[in-house]
Amino acid sequence: MMEKKYLKWYQKIGYGSGDIAGNVVYALLTAFVMFYLTDTVGLSMGIIGTLIALSKVFDGVTDFFFGRMIDKTHTKMGKARPWMLWPYIGCSVALVACFAIPTSWGQTAQYAFFFIAYTLLNAVFFTANNIAYASLTALITKNTNERVQLGSIRFIFAFGTSMLIQYITIDAVNWFGGGAEGWRIVAIIYAIVGLIVNTISVFSVKELPDADKEMEKERKEEHTLTFFDSFKLLLKNKYYVIICITYIMTQLYASVIGMGIYYMKYILGNEGLFSDFALAINIPMVAMLLILPVIIQKMGGMYKLNVIGYIVATVGRLGVMVADYMGNIPLMLAFTAIATLGIAPLQGDLNALIASCSEHTTMKTGHRLDGMMYSCSSLGIKIGGALGTAICGWLLDAAGYIKNAAVQAPATIGMLQFLYLWAPAILCLIVTFLLSRLKVEKANKLLMEEKNI
Repeated sequence: MMEKKYLKWYQKIGYGSGDIAGNVVYALLTAFVMFYLTDTVGLSMGIIGTLIALSKVFDGVTDFFFGRMIDKTHTKMGKARPWMLWPYIGCSVALVACFAIPTSWGQTAQYAFFFIAYTLLNAVFFTANNIAYASLTALITKNTNERVQLGSIRFIFAFGTSMLIQYITIDAVNWFGGGAEGWRIVAIIYAIVGLIVNTISVFSVKELPDADKEMEKERKEEHTLTFFDSFKLLLKNKYYVIICITYIMTQLYASVIGMGIYYMKYILGNEGLFSDFALAINIPMVAMLLILPVIIQKMGGMYKLNVIGYIVATVGRLGVMVADYMGNIPLMLAFTAIATLGIAPLQGDLNALIASCSEHTTMKTGHRLDGMMYSCSSLGIKIGGALGTAICGWLLDAAGYIKNAAVQAPATIGMLQFLYLWAPAILCLIVTFLLSRLKVEKANKLLMEEKNI
């Protein structure tokens, strides 16, 4: 039986383009905020790491808060779209602030300025926008294949944007005069682009009407649940817990890969190589995402493809390690591309997996918690990404990192090698194990058979 189709091709493109807006924030922060703060502003890597970690205390609360608010929202625009639209204005302002630390201020004031801007960006504005954006996957279509297509399209835009930002940012900063002024101008340009694209994405789709009796019943049940009741329901879904941990691991991976700019500068001796490695990551990612929906259909689901993919990714990162110790940069690039081909399937179908987890909770409990369920995407991005950046900062600071040093100490070199070579392979192995336990598609089929759905 053919599933009903809900979306036109241009709506899929419009929705997916929203990840351009998300990644002018995320890619810029992940790849460059630490580098900007240490090597341009002159702040301590260890203190920055601590401030980023402290910021996560607020994030841990706001993810579930905004998820719950989306579940309780009912407007003419729908549940999620208002939360995607308006908070992005704050995202734009806060992003610029993170890259506009007043150079004339004392360091204490600079740390405080960064902490406030970073916390507002992540804990408030980006949280509301990102959870709403992710939730739309379940709210604009009920078709599983369309959800996979949406995931693939959005991550094509995500990694295309990430590739472009990683490739052009250093040159763009230098073109605008370098130093603090160059970073500020680049951040303003990215913020404006993000604001425009996010607005287009919001108005390119509409949420499904919920006027039928079944949805009205679910709406009434939603309002009988307290925040803590909803949270307990999430934790009872083991697949939700697995996806949360997986999301955090994948973002930790992105953070340690982001340390590549330090690795290129201080070990390979050419920070310009960061652009080449960005291409080796993002071009294979986009290529795989283009054909991912077809592969998933032929394989009959996401489970096997994701597990096999991360086995390939683990082997690929081990290959990067071997190639580095051989001193063979082209081989490092080749194995980087292989690892990315393995990672790509999960990146493309992760939103569809979260939708499956949400359906699992709905079928087992009768309560629909799409907003809170999709909070794991924002939670994973921020906790994984920010803690990854913080941990890298702590470790490099403890290893004696000195900004712009002609030669770093042996301990610093060793730590950079661990972060860029060993840590990604270890994280890929952990994700492989987690994915082997993520059998939510099979569990949902069994529930449907039991309920004769």
